[in-house]
Amino acid sequence: MKRYERQIVMPEIGISGQKKLAEARVLIIGVGGLGCPVLQNLAGAGVGTIGLVDGDVVDETNLHRQFLYSLNDCGRNKVEVAAEVTLKQNPEVSIIRYSEYFAKQNCLEIVSDYQIIIDCTDNIPTRYLINDVAVAKGIPMVYASIHKFEGQLSVFNYKNGPTYRCLFPEDDRLEVIPNCNDSGVLGVLPNVLGTLQANEVLKIILEIGEVLSGELLLYNSLDNSFQTIKIQKDTNLINENNFINKSISITDFFTNDDSLIIDIREEYEEPKLDLETIKNVPLSQLDNFLKDVDSNQKIILVCQHGNRSELAVEYLIKKGFINVFHLQNGIESLERINNDNR
Repeated sequence: MKRYERQIVMPEIGISGQKKLAEARVLIIGVGGLGCPVLQNLAGAGVGTIGLVDGDVVDETNLHRQFLYSLNDCGRNKVEVAAEVTLKQNPEVSIIRYSEYFAKQNCLEIVSDYQIIIDCTDNIPTRYLINDVAVAKGIPMVYASIHKFEGQLSVFNYKNGPTYRCLFPEDDRLEVIPNCNDSGVLGVLPNVLGTLQANEVLKIILEIGEVLSGELLLYNSLDNSFQTIKIQKDTNLINENNFINKSISITDFFTNDDSLIIDIREEYEEPKLDLETIKNVPLSQLDNFLKDVDSNQKIILVCQHGNRSELAVEYLIKKGFINVFHLQNGIESLERINNDNR
């Protein structure tokens, strides 16, 4: 505990607060200008488990603002370098590495074990995806963005508060919104905003202070001004089609060893599936069967033709089971394979 003495001595934190930090699990998406200071501050504070997501590599143009990297790191994956440097600074934390971009193909699996998502991206479509996954999982999203000399900060979906979509309804002109590569950025700015993001994360974990929910903080580095504007909650919270691929192929069906596979056909329907891994639960009994099942559990539904299972997937999504899929073409696809093998 000696490493953390200067913060433990504060009555708002103490030993109990340090334990909360050690037990916390947070996910940083993007390990660039914002992600570097967020990671350094959270690891320094003793946040126990930190996930890092980024498929990018270090470039020389990153070095004026991303201080975890050096010239020798150019060409290496940012997640790998950031994890190595951070663990040298604080070997007591655990760094989970995802050396890939955050996308709808992997988002549900990645976020499943985390309490807080920190959006450190400069990609608008990815930001909407992060928002929608955070809403679906019921976890807060700590957001920041930067542009030239200005930055924004907020905490979305905190205790059912406003989301990113409440502030920025999705726009068809997303491709014209510039990022740091196009418009440039003052090197100190992402470090200011990233540090403020880390501060919000620590407040959430420690349950202290006032979390920046329902407000957008605006910072101008040229005159050092801070302003806040109120955010009104809207009902347009989530676009499930952004991140939920509802059907799986027959090939994927046989490679899902950890999935809960449920045949939702009625008992009288043929043919029977002679597989130990499949549970037979008629659609009318599905609610009762799933009442004790973790909503994070991956579930695959099967029916005769794939129609009922597709409707059941939509129903379960509304009930909170977002990691749920159905077999394309249902039992027919299994019969087709059997016929082909004869």
